[in-house]
Amino acid sequence: MTATKGLEGVVAATSSISSIIDDTLTYVGYDIDDLAENATFEEVVFLLWHRRLPNAVELEDLRIQLANNAEVPSQVIDHLKAYPSDKVHPMAALRTAVSYLGLFDEEADVQTSDANYRKAIRIQAKIPTIVTAFSRIRKGLEPIAPRKDLGLAANFLYMLSGKEPDKVAVEAFDKALVLHADHELNASTFTARVCVATLSDIYSGITAAIGALKGPLHGGANEQVMKMLTEIGSIENVEPYIREKLANKEKIMGFGHRVYRNGDPRAKHLREMSEKLTKLTGKSKWYDISVKIEQIVTSEKNLPANVDFYSASVYDSLGIDHDLFTLVFATSRTSGWLAHILEQYENNRLIRPRAEYIGPSKQVYIPLEKR
Repeated sequence: MTATKGLEGVVAATSSISSIIDDTLTYVGYDIDDLAENATFEEVVFLLWHRRLPNAVELEDLRIQLANNAEVPSQVIDHLKAYPSDKVHPMAALRTAVSYLGLFDEEADVQTSDANYRKAIRIQAKIPTIVTAFSRIRKGLEPIAPRKDLGLAANFLYMLSGKEPDKVAVEAFDKALVLHADHELNASTFTARVCVATLSDIYSGITAAIGALKGPLHGGANEQVMKMLTEIGSIENVEPYIREKLANKEKIMGFGHRVYRNGDPRAKHLREMSEKLTKLTGKSKWYDISVKIEQIVTSEKNLPANVDFYSASVYDSLGIDHDLFTLVFATSRTSGWLAHILEQYENNRLIRPRAEYIGPSKQVYIPLEKR
């Protein structure tokens, strides 16, 4: 047996949820460009979970179910208030809150298909409420209850600020959710599948996925992109800043991808959103700086921007705190995690790979007094 570092190129499972073939991302065979331009996030959730697009009645039913399950138990809100908000990592807060949420679900350990689907609805509906509640609590504000007349994207923005969200902002955020919903066997999705392959419960699977997403090599890149934009500050500082990074062989966040070789197909949609939203909010400098960075890095390193690069300025324009960017990622990717968890349950086999042993051999035990 020979190890493949990072499992790169190893096919670990079959799936009918999403694919990346020849730098094209599809959800259940639908090109991401097609879905980004035409589908709502709720349609994508239904597509990932059912492997087909919903009709009007089914879509409305899903929206109603999500709206009816968006509130979280008061104990979870009290739990969030008990966190050391000035010190806790936002992803650690989400991870802990989701795990705690499972204690209030009477079906948490019921392993039937119907029960698992109901839990999927509850988890998907409650994640935005938890994220926005944490955002407000740490600022000394009271959480805002979700509204049943708003879709998931609009509700998120409403619960974040308490204001009726702008139509352009809702459309942009909804599209961002669509673009981040699933991405084949990425680290957090694979973690979720490994967890539930033991027949552990859905809450454990989602908690495990959040733990994997917390790592800066997976979910934290867009936050680091915004940190870079802030450090640069103005368009005239781009050239010296990036040239110095390149000269020192430092990584430029938001460029390149482990799977894509000719560019992330999601990036162009976020670039368009960034241009529109930054102009709308008077923050065009973030877009202008981003374009200049992309020109230099692409020219010098032949590395195209990935999904994280322009999502940073999009989320900033929506009034989302920079250290909450990864939680927004989780809000969307929960739909994909749940799809993969449900698929794993449908045709489960314990995921148990082997390791190539490279340690010493034929050693003989030496009594303690002779060591």
